[in-house]
Amino acid sequence: MATDQPTDPRAILRAGLPDRYLTPEDLVTMFSLPSVETLYQWRRKRIGPPGFRVGRYLRYNPTAVHAWEAEQTAHNAADAA
Repeated sequence: MATDQPTDPRAILRAGLPDRYLTPEDLVTMFSLPSVETLYQWRRKRIGPPGFRVGRYLRYNPTAVHAWEAEQTAHNAADAA
């Protein structure tokens, strides 16, 4: 009996992860921010996109960043209305 799901655990794990996590520098470029320090301030104030640490490095899931951006856009549109 053949199944459509992969049996290799690494394939299952890869299916749910992005190809690449974003760096703070990526977000500075994406959102045209003044500096990486802006992201660190947002992180301290808990107002920016959710990030996580990999050792000493800060990374962002592209899906979570997109969801945060959509939430900000919706919030700003509601305020303007």
